Amino acid sequence: MRVLFWGTATFALPSLRSLADAGHEIVAVVTQPDRRAGRGRRPRPTPVKEAALAAEYPVFTPERPGRPAFLARMRALRPDLSVVAAYGHFLSREALGLPAFGSINVHGSLLPALRGAAPVHWAIARGHPVTGVTIMRMVRAMDAGPILHQERTDIFPDETASELYERLARMGGGGLVRALAMMEEGALEEHPQDHARATFAPRLSRRDARVEWARPAGKVARWMRAMDAVPGAWSELDGSPLKLFRPRVVEGDAQAGGEGPGPGTVIAADPGQGFRVATAEGSVEVGEVQPAGKRRMPARDWLRGRAARPGQVLR
Repeated sequence: MRVLFWGTATFALPSLRSLADAGHEIVAVVTQPDRRAGRGRRPRPTPVKEAALAAEYPVFTPERPGRPAFLARMRALRPDLSVVAAYGHFLSREALGLPAFGSINVHGSLLPALRGAAPVHWAIARGHPVTGVTIMRMVRAMDAGPILHQERTDIFPDETASELYERLARMGGGGLVRALAMMEEGALEEHPQDHARATFAPRLSRRDARVEWARPAGKVARWMRAMDAVPGAWSELDGSPLKLFRPRVVEGDAQAGGEGPGPGTVIAADPGQGFRVATAEGSVEVGEVQPAGKRRMPARDWLRGRAARPGQVLR
């Protein structure tokens, strides 16, 4: 097939590569414009743009992909199908209907569960035991189109959002080419979603990622894993933000009902004992930290500088 590919984030890369490996012709790649990032605030291309340029695909970076002039250029490429993966823009009805076979999307959840921008994070945050990828036909409503193909996977007990994101991205690439093979054979059936069962996974900001220590240790640890690596779970220590990663639940260090250290209290803070923080029930050992303005590092390395002490409170 002649495929017009729309993508921005790293989640889209396995889908782009899988299409090419399966023999589909990439007529062009549409991605978001370069954005300023990093300390120097220099324009930085998207991961999809970098991969597309390396593969010598034509690349387009419209600020507004729904404009008639841009859509006319895409129509002139005569695509059979648009494939959208982690693009980051809603597409107009005209854009969705541009190719002969319409537009399909690679989404990182088992729809209708977890519609929205952050399905991987919320799958972990909400304690889902299973997730997967959905290949769906796109409609104007968010993630609400008919399901073409789904693949499932267990979420591992200590898996972070970063790790699950990579696994689902690879699954999405494989599921996409299997769906297109069935489409070409005329064996692909579309199934409407049960909208009454839909749940939502809204975009997460840094503010959302702040740790609530007044929850039980299991929920606190799950939240840390869900926020890894972006936006990154965080708390304040002595008024300075501290990102927290690689949690491990420790039972028995703190009790519910006020019998132990209050939630957020540092219980242990040395390289030998590790970095443990009380919650409403139990405590959490933090394996990695990222102080403001510094790199992510093992908590034990950070503690060698006496960066924290027992009795301090994370807020």
